Amino acid sequence: MNLTKREFMQVMGAGSMAGLNMNAYAQADSSVAAKGLYDIPKFGQVSFLHMTDCHAQLKPIYFREPSVNLGIGSMKGNLPHLVGEHLLKTAGVRPGSAEAYGMSYLNFEVAAKRYGKVGGFAHLATLVKRLKASRPGALLLDGGDTWQGSATSLWTNGQDMVDACKLLGVDVMTGHWEFTYGMERVQEIVNKDFAGKVDFVAQNIKTQDFGDQVFKPYVIREMNGVPCAIIGQAFPYTPIANPRYMVADWAFGIQDENMQKMVDEARAKGAQVVVVISHNGMDVDLKMASRVSGIDAIMGGHTHDGMPVATLVNNKGGKTIVTNAGSNGKFLGVLDFEVKSKKVTDFRYKLLPVFANMLPADKEMDALINKIRAPYETKLNETLAVTEGTLYRRGNFNGTGDQLLLDALMDVQGADMAFSPGFRWGTSLLPGQAITREWLMDMTATTYSYATVTEMTGETIKTVLEDVCDNLFNPDPYYQQGGDMVRVGGLEYVCRPNEKMGSRIGEMRLKGKLIEANKKYKVAGWAPVAEEAKNQNLKPVWEVAEQWLKASGGKVSKRKLNTPKLEGVLPNPGFAAV
Repeated sequence: MNLTKREFMQVMGAGSMAGLNMNAYAQADSSVAAKGLYDIPKFGQVSFLHMTDCHAQLKPIYFREPSVNLGIGSMKGNLPHLVGEHLLKTAGVRPGSAEAYGMSYLNFEVAAKRYGKVGGFAHLATLVKRLKASRPGALLLDGGDTWQGSATSLWTNGQDMVDACKLLGVDVMTGHWEFTYGMERVQEIVNKDFAGKVDFVAQNIKTQDFGDQVFKPYVIREMNGVPCAIIGQAFPYTPIANPRYMVADWAFGIQDENMQKMVDEARAKGAQVVVVISHNGMDVDLKMASRVSGIDAIMGGHTHDGMPVATLVNNKGGKTIVTNAGSNGKFLGVLDFEVKSKKVTDFRYKLLPVFANMLPADKEMDALINKIRAPYETKLNETLAVTEGTLYRRGNFNGTGDQLLLDALMDVQGADMAFSPGFRWGTSLLPGQAITREWLMDMTATTYSYATVTEMTGETIKTVLEDVCDNLFNPDPYYQQGGDMVRVGGLEYVCRPNEKMGSRIGEMRLKGKLIEANKKYKVAGWAPVAEEAKNQNLKPVWEVAEQWLKASGGKVSKRKLNTPKLEGVLPNPGFAAV
């Protein structure tokens, strides 16, 4: 086996942490591993650090990357639609290494025990400080989905994350799930908490009545004598994917013409570097990069794709770099630019996994997190059951964490079948770990997590599945809204992603019997976007799941995934059978 110096240090450090017998190398510790992984040479005059989709995870977590992230049509075989060995090969990452654990699902349980938890704001803060010290003037960009995804963020109305991000040193951010706190709360944070500290930018959010900008479309910051523009692109489908009433006065959308206008305007004001901090999702970013010229880089989020290499997209103005920095605080993207004659001439990009065992906790951030969590620790840490199998969410069609929620919804509410939204946030648990209230909230914490039971005809059920499937597999990225397929419990079906709308879903069965178009079925679900749901005195989904968990006898068996039979799409480098 031939190892690079960096890989050697990683292995030695990780082996030490895992208690392995490394003989002469037994004294190698996390600092050695960290030196090899995190000491990346400075390049050029302009540096951006990029985090996105942390979903309010202040503490280190486990997070399993997807084994299914299908690319359809022209997207087949291309980033971000690669998983497992295919992704590692493209990234040039050695299987079994710490970086492989960070980037892939491969040998997840073994690798998680070896390399430990990822993320955590105290550890992220250490890395941010280290990189800012080596890159004077570097800006930290936050791609959004920051204030939602945990119990404490929900219970504090996002204040925990606002305070943590200010201390972390976020310079510029855009948003998506932030808007589910409502327009008034978002503006309160932007105008008060962030005033003079963090710029919230979104060129594509306008007032419904007169089309005025709600937030700054961009900011220009000077870095080592180089004027740099950062343009915001908030999630364009917020009023569709989330409740419309929460952003009733605002219009969103993909606005290529306005984006081009903002780029040209920033250039006219002297910007020599133009980056977009985006919450489009990577496929949308790739298309936007081909249609809008003058953007040096789009640093994206939303789809939770941790991209170890940058993608270069051609357009009429030249090339645009497209990256994505994953989710849950487990990655930090680093993009360095060399600028000569007032334009970008070269770049370096690195996606750094945040390993809690390799980065010491920043004392100031750690103290803040402990203060934030102190009133809630007892409630958060209550054990509801113990899992006998790995629980995770991420994947195109289902995950064991969602399967648990589906089973709970059906059993408690006496439903024939159940739907769980294709959310990509949520943390993972290893076999033998406690299912705590904190983990349950990590999977369900939204401002509209009502549990529902609805009678649906077979025809309606097919329509729902077809609509969501088109959102995921439409060949035009501008018709995709991110997220994954609605998860189903009790229902079996065939999925044909390559077919057209209306023809992707077939052979729907309940307990072996074909679903009848005109027959009504009792369907459980949660997180309805309709406004009337908030006035129906519905239980939150975590209460339903908690009731089921407490009745489990202390243990929850390994969940058997209820996933569709795929036709016409395999083999695919975005699919691994596990």
